[in-house]
Amino acid sequence: MIVRETRAKAILSVSKVYDYALNPYTGCEHACSYCYARFMKRFTGHKEPWGEFVDAKINAPDLLRLEVNKKKRGTVWVSGVCDPYQPLEAHFNLTRRCLEILAHSRWPVRVQTRSPLVLRDMDILKEAHDFEVGLTVTTADDGIRGLFEPRAPAIEDRLKALQELHKNGVRTFAMIAPMLPGAEDLGELLAGRVDYLLVDRMNYDYGAWVYRKYGLEDKLTDDFFQRTAQGLSSTCRELGIDCRVVF
Repeated sequence: MIVRETRAKAILSVSKVYDYALNPYTGCEHACSYCYARFMKRFTGHKEPWGEFVDAKINAPDLLRLEVNKKKRGTVWVSGVCDPYQPLEAHFNLTRRCLEILAHSRWPVRVQTRSPLVLRDMDILKEAHDFEVGLTVTTADDGIRGLFEPRAPAIEDRLKALQELHKNGVRTFAMIAPMLPGAEDLGELLAGRVDYLLVDRMNYDYGAWVYRKYGLEDKLTDDFFQRTAQGLSSTCRELGIDCRVVF
């Protein structure tokens, strides 16, 4: 893993998902096989394979202090093209310091991660105004997780993190995106842990090779994604969970 300390020119970027995205890092140690963020290499100039480099934007908190006073207040996505709680965050604390600034400024925040490291910042998350925390949970089968996301935290650890956040009064969501084989069993596992679900399908351009490698092509079809989303929606209705299918 090649880790560099860099200095960014700006930290809040306009987002198509929320008003802004905040990415304290360029690159991601989790290196999920299907990650759409691989496209970033076209712009960053990195020669290393995706997942083999991370740039830590060490001036991110300083930039954010300036930008929250200059930009129009809006909802901030932490993060869009990296995991804000990838392992290096335990050392750099960039995400925590940025969340402190956003909480103090009372900006709405949507945190998205795969990591139970987010629990470290419970003190900020449960006291902040209009913060939500989502964990990406793509399957109920940790063996499948190991094929597609071998460096990411175990599914059970993500579920426990959601439960702890929810128990502490933090508004929580699960991002079932992309739906991997085994996603159809997530509805009941997430009951009592989340306020809502977001459900999306696989981007064929990035993850198809893993399906072919392990003979899972039958789970990479429009029919699979439609049936799985419908099944999750039905289960969620029965359990009283808000389920939002976004494809």
